[in-house]
Amino acid sequence: MIMAEARLLPYAGWRHLGICKQILIMAGPPIRPYMDKAQILSRFSGEPDRYYTVDTFADRGFERRSCRACGGFFWTLDPSREHCPDHGRDTYSFIGEPPTARRFDYTESWRQIESFFTSNGHASIPRYPVVCRWRDDLYYTIASIVDFQRVMGSKVVFEFPANPLVVPQTCLRFKDMEYVGVSGRHFSSFCMVGQHAVPDTGGYWKDECIRLDYDLLTSRFGIDPVEITFVEDVWVGGGSFGPSLEYFVRGLELGNAVFTEFQGTLEEHTTLDRRIIDMGAGLERFAWITMGTPTAYDCCFGPVLGMMMENAGVDSGGDLIRSYYIEVARGLEDAVDINHLRRTAAARAGLTDGQYRSQVAPLESIYMVADHIRTLIFAVSDGSLPSNVGGGYNLRMMVRRIAGALDSSASSLDMHEMVERQIDYLAKTYPELDGRRADVRTILDIEMARYRSSQGRMARIADRVRGRDGPPTIGELLTLYESDGITPDYLVEAGAISQVPPDFYPRLSELHQRRRPGQEAAPDLDGIPQTTPLYYQDDPGEFTATVLSSSGGVIILDRTSFYPRGGGQEPDTGTIAGCRITDVQKHGGVILHHIQDGDAPPEAGRAVVCRVDADRRRNITRNHTATHILNASSRRVLGSWVWQHSAYKDEDHARLDVTHHSALTAEEVSRIQQEANGIIAQNLPVSITYMDRGTAESRYGFSIYQGGVVPVKSVRIVSIGDGTDVEACGGTHVQATGEVGLIRITRARRIQDGVVRLEFVAGEGARRLAADQDIARGDAARPARQDDDDDDRQKQERRQRAREVIAGMLPRIISGEGSENGISYRMGACLAHGDAYDEYFHVQMGKRLTGRHGAAAYCGIFRSGPAVRVMVYCGKDSPYKADSLAGMVSGILGGRAAGDDSFAQGGGRGVSSLDEAIARIKSEMTLP
Repeated sequence: MIMAEARLLPYAGWRHLGICKQILIMAGPPIRPYMDKAQILSRFSGEPDRYYTVDTFADRGFERRSCRACGGFFWTLDPSREHCPDHGRDTYSFIGEPPTARRFDYTESWRQIESFFTSNGHASIPRYPVVCRWRDDLYYTIASIVDFQRVMGSKVVFEFPANPLVVPQTCLRFKDMEYVGVSGRHFSSFCMVGQHAVPDTGGYWKDECIRLDYDLLTSRFGIDPVEITFVEDVWVGGGSFGPSLEYFVRGLELGNAVFTEFQGTLEEHTTLDRRIIDMGAGLERFAWITMGTPTAYDCCFGPVLGMMMENAGVDSGGDLIRSYYIEVARGLEDAVDINHLRRTAAARAGLTDGQYRSQVAPLESIYMVADHIRTLIFAVSDGSLPSNVGGGYNLRMMVRRIAGALDSSASSLDMHEMVERQIDYLAKTYPELDGRRADVRTILDIEMARYRSSQGRMARIADRVRGRDGPPTIGELLTLYESDGITPDYLVEAGAISQVPPDFYPRLSELHQRRRPGQEAAPDLDGIPQTTPLYYQDDPGEFTATVLSSSGGVIILDRTSFYPRGGGQEPDTGTIAGCRITDVQKHGGVILHHIQDGDAPPEAGRAVVCRVDADRRRNITRNHTATHILNASSRRVLGSWVWQHSAYKDEDHARLDVTHHSALTAEEVSRIQQEANGIIAQNLPVSITYMDRGTAESRYGFSIYQGGVVPVKSVRIVSIGDGTDVEACGGTHVQATGEVGLIRITRARRIQDGVVRLEFVAGEGARRLAADQDIARGDAARPARQDDDDDDRQKQERRQRAREVIAGMLPRIISGEGSENGISYRMGACLAHGDAYDEYFHVQMGKRLTGRHGAAAYCGIFRSGPAVRVMVYCGKDSPYKADSLAGMVSGILGGRAAGDDSFAQGGGRGVSSLDEAIARIKSEMTLP
């Protein structure tokens, strides 16, 4: 949230508002070192009139007091209050006795909030997707302010479509999964009501923000002002910071108004040119405070919850249940772990073990299932798929927890009916979900079928775990899930372990957090002006230019038609002053032309004649447009969950990787090819326009980011026909689809869980292929090859070969020293890397090596899509620590790792640093 510069850009066509607004762009310098929040709070609380006192406090008679328990400061109208909400005697006393005369559930609470803010001059905007495609460092949207953040280099840029505004943003967070369904208030997805304003450009600041929030609570929700407590706090992040006021009612925090005001450090800071109000309120909590139900779950899932409770023969009423959840809520802050909290709360509420098992445990299961289904509805509707990579891990985990819960309760509930009822309820607030019903059902059916098919194998593994001398470690549980798909919840139900370790879900979440890829070192280009790109103008194949720099085999011109490598498109070749150009790269705004070894480059200042290889450019251009056509065709044939995962476009071939839940059948490949050639036959126009990024997002949605995020304010939009495909793209394209000529898919295969690859040729290459295959009957849509029908057989063959290699290697690794076929070893320490070894190999080798030799250590490094992954196993007597080794390698790769002494894994997207990572681990483990 750093904002060192700010300016207003004209903003028109905000589709959802129907009015013309301005978009505010604010940016700032690189992130600064960590600051001590307690130190800032102490300084700010020492000057309350400067940082916290607002008109509402003075007008209404609020008194500032210090908590007798913790010393923190709060504001109240209650003359008898001596403690802050965290230590007050009235904490969670609203359960069973709500402080409001009216009752609002989840959907009605939003209607009340929206109506209040729009009547007070705020624009109400729809939620952004939960899949955070505008940020390359996040998988999912975790807060409402993320909607308006864009990353440009080392700067965080804020782009608000209206000022002020309010948004019902669905957020996904997975670190507290073990609390979901148990605590009464933790969700894997929740609605953060975002109230955002920029005071210096038509918005407001502290006084008006707190007045609005106070009036929302009192006039709209009917809460007695004496019940409201404001707590002084601070927010720190990204080098900026400011005071915040949290507001509570009977111990329940409803919202937190952050006033982002300063940048720098506490001792050396300046006031931001453009300050921001970032108020986030919990919609579920607003419903809970008015309903007074035992848990927030009871008032936020609609009719599906009643259906599930009726099926299970339980309900959440009764004094015992109410007392139990009050104790759970009050014990959350000091809980050692969730299992200890359960036992303590049950004892304090007077619940016997039998009552807990018969009344509370079924409710926990029902709440968890309802929460997970809601999260999956949002995630799948917005284009995310359950898988064993990236953010899909969390979704697959939830599907398996749902399946396990339904199995253990012998429930007769129908998954489709639960999805339908949830969407019926949610569509009142999020109407876009209505059209995604079939997609959600399809994906959940596939995932549930995969779970069912693995149950026999899972039962056998659970038997082995049950027969062990001691419980598995966190690292072993992580391995069981990642390698075999077995959740700890399943092991509890199977009697293999007594409880889910409290650290399991946070550790799993850490393993799969998206991290920004490592950046390659840029050449020293100080003093060199930016290159004028002619390929975005008249794009002459032959042109003259002036040499600005010529050294080290690199020529820099003042202008160029040579297209640089980027966005999956290979660079142009050709000649500059007779020198053969072998590569073209762009660093910032400067384009570098690499010349063939041995050629004598022209000196700086000289005017030179440059020629681009026209045939190569023409073929690459066809393949690039063909990629867009195939992407759109895949989505039409397969489903809305299809997104471009990555792409590559060269002169004579290309490939497109798309997200899809299964390997493609021959029929699906054929249909995709037919659809693509149908688009070509229509000869649809391919248009290119430039527009402000916010305008493009509002007009076309976030599907424009098929090729990844766009770190510029003005985006280049490539449109095929009237909405056939619209993407933000910097590549070269034909003027009409007919110029592509023909598309032939040469191969389709599943390259990782949730991603399939289409390899193809276009134009003359496709025609030659068709002729070679003697397709004379006009059937231009038959795929050349489809080899995924044999996936299972090939997988089993690979695994058998892996087992044979491991069996032969183990004795040599334990007792000897050497290096062979990408495996380096010395007396039990071992590193394996290279394309010959996949995840299964590394898991099996690591387990078997450390199982046979207590002092052994194993490190496996392998490519996984666009990233590099590392897995480390260490025996109980090993001198190495798995988390330390994995963290070191992941740091080199631009990511991070998680795990423990015996097992850890991680990785990053710094593929260019792979050799460095391998060399470093060899040095660390003293390997040959």
